[in-house]
Amino acid sequence: MSAALIVTGILVLLLLRVPVAFAILGPTLLYMLVTDQSTGLSLRTAAQEVNSFPLLAVPLFVLLGVVANHTGIADRIFAFAQVLFGRVRASLGYVNIGVSVGFSWISGTALADVAGMGKMLVPAMTSRGYPRRFALGLTASSSLISPVMPPSIPAIVYASVAAVSTAALFAAAVVPAVLIAGGLALYVFVWSRRQPQLAGRRSAPGEFRSAALRVIGPLGAPVLLLGGILSGLFTPTEAAAVGVAYVLVLGFCYRRLTLRSLWGIAVETITTAASITLILAASGLLGWVLARERVPQEIAAFLLGFTDNPVVFLLLVNVALILIGTILEPIAALVITVPVLLPIAVQFGVDPVHFGVIAIVNLMIGLLTPPIGGVLFVLGSATRTPMHEVFRGTAPFLIPLLAVLGLLTVAPELVLFLPGRLGL
Repeated sequence: MSAALIVTGILVLLLLRVPVAFAILGPTLLYMLVTDQSTGLSLRTAAQEVNSFPLLAVPLFVLLGVVANHTGIADRIFAFAQVLFGRVRASLGYVNIGVSVGFSWISGTALADVAGMGKMLVPAMTSRGYPRRFALGLTASSSLISPVMPPSIPAIVYASVAAVSTAALFAAAVVPAVLIAGGLALYVFVWSRRQPQLAGRRSAPGEFRSAALRVIGPLGAPVLLLGGILSGLFTPTEAAAVGVAYVLVLGFCYRRLTLRSLWGIAVETITTAASITLILAASGLLGWVLARERVPQEIAAFLLGFTDNPVVFLLLVNVALILIGTILEPIAALVITVPVLLPIAVQFGVDPVHFGVIAIVNLMIGLLTPPIGGVLFVLGSATRTPMHEVFRGTAPFLIPLLAVLGLLTVAPELVLFLPGRLGL
């Protein structure tokens, strides 16, 4: 049973909407059976993939995002952003991006971001006269800031798989996340030139002070998280635990959490974290199978024979990862592709941290494209909008996202500057 048949089987199952972990496990376990590999080997290989202390940060950051959603932090950031950008034409467009930047310092995942923001931002924008497609597209696109801006769950997974410093990867992702926000803001600026009806409004006296005071508590979370990680005071796992404790205290102080609500938070966290863990385990087993079939070596030989230019190599990787991201969940895609592509990238002289940021941005863009398009499905469900309608609104925003990706590809110093200055 060849690797091509395994990959084909996985793609067929994904198109049939089989859950990602089981779509990977089915053909992979069939391969193990056909090639007379033991059940013990299968279980041990899958278990080793998730037996990692850095990966313990994943369920903790999931818990952090869930608690933040339940404590009304996004509402406070939204109110502050409204006052901050209120006078600007198409101000809610910039507010949308600003809320995503603010919430990204706590969330770490696009799906959590878009699920929470979609119910709030899309109705707010449409009620103010913004076209529904524009509101959907901007909300979907800005949600990609969360998995790029640290703390980022995909970054933790990549750091574990690639054996690189999580702190260095976090630092490297700050400038790309800011560039994504800037690219989307530029798109809003150009679009709004033809929308005179979306004039801004002056805030009432004292409104700024009130909104600023309400947002001080939530903004303490990223200071604690990122400051602790980048200064070396905490590991990412320890920072996630400290962040959870901090946000829980905020929730009880704001009277948005009760002891009874903690049960629902625990169930939501366990469900999400278990899903990610199962995907990681299944992807680890698939990675073992692909290595046994010498797929990395064959791909390396092909690429090295095709070009010796690192930029051309990265452009080919961009195309491949975006296509993979359209059909595969990002966590699974990282665990499967990084062991294959990273050694090749190193042969081309690409820094592993630079490669990691490019891989994450690519796969996040894949979340905005059919047929899988996780962000499209979540936003469509949250706003009761068909997936094809969400994509039609999102498609124009792929232009600034792809432009930023191209810039990061050809200018690695944008990615590596901050880790270098911090000595990471």
